[in-house]
Amino acid sequence: MIDIIDGALFQRMVIHAAASINAQKQSINELNVFPVPDGDTGTNMSLTIGTAAAEAKKKPATTVAQAAATNASALLRGARGNSGVILSLLFRGVSKALKEHDTADGVALAAALHEGVSAAYKAVMKPAEGTILTVSRLSAKAAAEAAQEQNSAEHVLECAIAQGQEALAETINQNPVLKKAGVVDAGGKGYLIILQGMLDEMRGIPAPQGEEDEAPQAKDKADFASFETGDITFGYCTEFICSRDNTKDPDLLRSFLNGMGDSLVLVDDDEIIKVHVHTNHPGRVLEEALTYGALLTVKIENMREQHTEILEEVKEEPTVAPAEKKYGVVAVCAGGGLASVFRDLGVDGIISGGQTMNPSTEDILREIARTPAETVFVLPNNKNIIMAAQQCVGLIEGREVVVIPTRTVPQGISAMLMMDPDGEVQDNVTAMQDAMANVHTSEVTYAARNSDFDGFAIKEGDYMALSDGQLFGTAQSMEELLTNLAQAENQQNAEFINIFYGEDVDEESAGKALELFQRLCPNAEITLLSGGQPVYYYMISAE
Repeated sequence: MIDIIDGALFQRMVIHAAASINAQKQSINELNVFPVPDGDTGTNMSLTIGTAAAEAKKKPATTVAQAAATNASALLRGARGNSGVILSLLFRGVSKALKEHDTADGVALAAALHEGVSAAYKAVMKPAEGTILTVSRLSAKAAAEAAQEQNSAEHVLECAIAQGQEALAETINQNPVLKKAGVVDAGGKGYLIILQGMLDEMRGIPAPQGEEDEAPQAKDKADFASFETGDITFGYCTEFICSRDNTKDPDLLRSFLNGMGDSLVLVDDDEIIKVHVHTNHPGRVLEEALTYGALLTVKIENMREQHTEILEEVKEEPTVAPAEKKYGVVAVCAGGGLASVFRDLGVDGIISGGQTMNPSTEDILREIARTPAETVFVLPNNKNIIMAAQQCVGLIEGREVVVIPTRTVPQGISAMLMMDPDGEVQDNVTAMQDAMANVHTSEVTYAARNSDFDGFAIKEGDYMALSDGQLFGTAQSMEELLTNLAQAENQQNAEFINIFYGEDVDEESAGKALELFQRLCPNAEITLLSGGQPVYYYMISAE
């Protein structure tokens, strides 16, 4: 039995844990309560700890304190979604507890797990039972009791996982939403998979072979294997596959990309477009790609980071643009049309992201740093991005960061309309939050799987509508579902309705949707805009 953890072992445990959750991320995603195609808890947790694993491979540690600190820093930068942020907080507490330790025995490990739970609970405004917080808290309690029985790191972790499994099973009964769906908490399951991966490393059990190891066969990257980076003028190696959902000519994309970088390879057929390009602006590249179709796979690598430690440090502490004005704004959205709306309203920086595409804390921090303003307002525009944005507060010296907790793009647009460039910070916060509170958002997507949820018998492929995040209804006909939405109270009482149609909707269909709402909502001023967003056919705001 392993009683003591040193720095090298801790790093191997993190690497093993990342491989473990990567291998099981899809099973975690499928615990998503709504049967919409946006379950991404497993993906977010995998990407978050994957950042830490990559860091551990590059920076060997001699003490457990060094290993834990490197791990916590990488997790914070790479945190994606609420689950990823909470995971980073759990390990930030671990790092704090192990700060002065060369090694960690069972007692020290138990204390570190407890400190991690404390850090996570402090950061969550309204912690709920039946979540990753519950699972981690009860695991840490069992770890403390185990440490008193036997001062062994392996024994402590084993007992923590055993109690965590019991706590995970109970989440079905603690959370009403989970109970209706008959599933356990996805974040809690992901956390236990990570702990199990760490324990497996201690016991010498081989790590699972995940997607990274199988990628050359599964994703057919032979087209790109012969490229040399050479003198790195463009820092990000960007590869993606997008579907061809409209008649736009791929040669237009080729021309656009030629102006954005070098080492371009673009291959297309009737169904997909496959691209490799070196660029300094991968976000702009992906944003343009979304105008052709949904992104199927994406990989972005920082080539400079891979080749120089100096630029790696720059990555950790982004170069801060000198403040040239009082206020700046950074917004998160997916879709060229939505990005254009925000830019027209005066937003300085656009971060490509949203459902299934949660940006990391580092992505948000980088955009804040390049915004030349004394105070930067951040509009997350998604409930699963708010926590990642809030981690940026206080990280850039001399720059005030204010997160307006917008949960939808329409809320972000309304908040932006109320920002006064000459007003006081708190006055702007109040006005923007009041504006977003008056916005009701409906979203139309499709069912990714069969489900029986909250009284709805949902079939895979059905059209689905969400209203302010809650399931509104389903239908096999888009017209029927839009009719029901138009006749709902929020739309009937609205003075203004904005309809943003997504990348999978053509202009003719969008025009028919507009005519339907104009007919059924005669008292509202209705505007139709091309949002270009993935996942959701329509986003509809009612004010």
